[in-house]
Amino acid sequence: MRTVRTLPAAFCLLTICVLAGTAAHAQDGSDADALAKQLSNPVASLVSVPFQFNADYGYDGGGERYLLNIQPVIPMSIGPDWNLITRVIVPVVHQDDVFGPSGTQTGLGDITPTLFFSPKQPTAGGLVWGVGPVFLLPTATDDLLGADQWAAGPSAVMLKQTGSWTVGLLANHLWSLAGDDDRSDISTTFLQPFLTRSFPGGRTLTFNLESSYNWKTDDATVPLNITYSKVTQWGGQLVSVAGGGRVYVEAPDGGPEWGLRLQLTLLYPKQ
Repeated sequence: MRTVRTLPAAFCLLTICVLAGTAAHAQDGSDADALAKQLSNPVASLVSVPFQFNADYGYDGGGERYLLNIQPVIPMSIGPDWNLITRVIVPVVHQDDVFGPSGTQTGLGDITPTLFFSPKQPTAGGLVWGVGPVFLLPTATDDLLGADQWAAGPSAVMLKQTGSWTVGLLANHLWSLAGDDDRSDISTTFLQPFLTRSFPGGRTLTFNLESSYNWKTDDATVPLNITYSKVTQWGGQLVSVAGGGRVYVEAPDGGPEWGLRLQLTLLYPKQ
């Protein structure tokens, strides 16, 4: 019998507490709907701090991987017409036998900062977009938790919001700049098409593919994620709580087959 992991158990307990509080701290419907729409836009003028917990199963040999992504998103005005949106992904990982009989690793993974320069107003056709650089920092505390490479490349996002629907694409590519000569160079393309449907009361149903392709190994990883979220208030703090699952349409040999996702996002709208 497998033991309960500390990281996923703690996050699940936190999420349950937040969900339990939603009934007593309901957010005004119109405000919640507006915040939910902003959350569907990666370059919205909304400060947010998502805590995204992922659990992946089905590795060869019964391996498991638990990943907590801490993803602060901070927009900043850089003139009358442009915003700079800073997004940083800080991964905290616990994994067991995900590379065959490789044992257990727990610690920090490689941090990924992205900068988007985005017009404050959509185009005449309603298109929202942003472009900028993405970086990979070799911050992993274990060789099996990171690439031990410095990498950088371009990133772009585009989307359109029509009524209760949002459709868009987030993309980037990373190339190695420097790092351990004994480790493989990086040349990886990431594509995330997404589709969201908003419902009254700050509720959102999201579909996305977080697909990546490793040009060095010719391996593709393509999970289909389906999540449901709700904007609410916990005490004096605005939050979005979300949960869902995923199946891997494509994965490298020995990779995962399915997974779960829970997310708690702290929201700090402009006053």
